Amino acid sequence: MKLGIISDTHITSNTEIDQITSLISQLKNVFKDADKIIHAGDVCELFFLKELEKIAPVSCVKGNVDEIENLEQFIKFSVSRYNIGVIHILPENLEEFMKEQDLHIIIFGHTHIPLIKGTKFNTLLLNPGSPMEPNVPPQKPGFLKPVAKSTVITLKIDENDVISTFIITLKL
Repeated sequence: MKLGIISDTHITSNTEIDQITSLISQLKNVFKDADKIIHAGDVCELFFLKELEKIAPVSCVKGNVDEIENLEQFIKFSVSRYNIGVIHILPENLEEFMKEQDLHIIIFGHTHIPLIKGTKFNTLLLNPGSPMEPNVPPQKPGFLKPVAKSTVITLKIDENDVISTFIITLKL
């Protein structure tokens, strides 16, 4: 199973058509063999979800600026032996939430900063960042000053339950 993961697109009818066209074109390439697309909120307008549906089936949660009806705050599904949750903003007590929901992986958005990180309580955190409004990650001592980049994530779970996940930089 391969998932294409995106968040915080913030696309409205006021967004320049060239930007939308460029994003869709790149997503068609990056997510071309995805079984499903996960959107972790802040889509903004329904027409963009319909564009994503042309690439692969889409599951989406409600972000803090979404006005789209019928989006849930949290969704949960399983791929092989992994329980995966999707939420826009991480809960304050993440470890307790992960245990209550029996999750192995949580996909979230809101920060506009890409992240792939394991936790001390044996779960995987995935944030695809934002393709349209990326934020600069915090600087780490000894490294060059970081730059904001338009990003998405792919997550693959193979027949042996091996996970591979990648942050993909887009050219927007």
